[in-house]
Amino acid sequence: SARVLRYAHDAQSGRVDPNRMTGYYDFPAKPFDLEGALKTLAHTQEVRTYLESRHPQNPEYQALRVELEALEASEENEIVVDPKLLLKPGESSPELPKLLTLIARNLDDEMGGNYGEVLARLGKSEVYDPELVPVIKAVQQREGMKGDGVIGPRTVALLAGASKADRIEKVKVALEELRWMPSDLGSPRVFINQPAFTASYIDSGEEKLKTRVVIGRVTNQTAFFYDQIKQVDFHPYWGVPQSIIVNEMLPRLRSDPGYLDRAGYEVTDSRGRQIPSSEVDWGAYGSKIPFSVRQQPSEANALGELKILFPNKHAIYMHDTPQKSFFARDMRALSHGCVRLQDPRGMAAAVLGTSVDDIAEKLKHGHSTENVTRVIPVYVAYFTAWPDMSGKVEYFDDVYDRDSKLMQALDATEAVRTPSS
Repeated sequence: SARVLRYAHDAQSGRVDPNRMTGYYDFPAKPFDLEGALKTLAHTQEVRTYLESRHPQNPEYQALRVELEALEASEENEIVVDPKLLLKPGESSPELPKLLTLIARNLDDEMGGNYGEVLARLGKSEVYDPELVPVIKAVQQREGMKGDGVIGPRTVALLAGASKADRIEKVKVALEELRWMPSDLGSPRVFINQPAFTASYIDSGEEKLKTRVVIGRVTNQTAFFYDQIKQVDFHPYWGVPQSIIVNEMLPRLRSDPGYLDRAGYEVTDSRGRQIPSSEVDWGAYGSKIPFSVRQQPSEANALGELKILFPNKHAIYMHDTPQKSFFARDMRALSHGCVRLQDPRGMAAAVLGTSVDDIAEKLKHGHSTENVTRVIPVYVAYFTAWPDMSGKVEYFDDVYDRDSKLMQALDATEAVRTPSS
């Protein structure tokens, strides 16, 4: 029936076309073989098995389906903690026991051994006792935070999480997004999850490397797409995007035309001739600049000591950065759109199949490039619900406010398909 075919299509390719929603989604089409589906359905008694095979077959998708089933079946009472709670050691709040209950509920074996007794003894306390500070710090660090021991809105959001309804929404969104991607995510692969502010190198089902990342600001959002890693560029030049020249450099150049010369930048005209920045009448230009600007390799170079390329129309790549302090922040949507790596040498070593020591040796010899010879897909992904390597689903803030728009599109699709009574 048409309903069965629609289910098969949706399971394989998703219910909405992401590329029609926003320019920040960029996925190749996943054509549905209608004729093949009709033939298969006409000759099989195992319709359910066939339909199940249309879903992505990766363990991440399966873990999210298990999570959704558990959430929908769950009748646990919601523990709602004031999302604006701010509590320092020695202070008190009636919200604290609720938070401690949530911590106790989610203790792993190691944390249970270290902090179970303290939580059992002080779990109903409204006073933030100094004995509880190591517990809070440990939980914060487990969730990728700095671990300062101060209970604030981000700590509450990570511990109390979203409501059950919000978690269900995040999982449904994640399942839809996974249908846009290959059923087999590939191995090895690089997986960047923007809301988690992390990048991982995964090989043979093991997370060999996980590092913090900085992604694009809300005004310079990083796209959601996948590609293939091609090259590592050591001591790279930085070709400054026109948008940065116009919006950030031009105002200063009008009053200080020589600053690019002093800061290690090269200016070339439309014929490729290099000219001193100080000789350009920058005041004569507005939104269109007939010059190219690139920064020479140096310690101050915006790309740091290396970049990892996977050519794409968004001009997004992974790179080092001299702004190391950004990695100490919890909210790391701070770049112009590219992905900055806390451990660029580790990632370069992973994709090149070599050691960090070898990368350090290559960096001693100035500017060079090395092609990545293996097939390594890279996913510049955006999941607010995503399973860790053990299958436990973690939840993250919707940095770019994309989930609600996708849910609206899913609801609109459902409304169009559902006949009115």
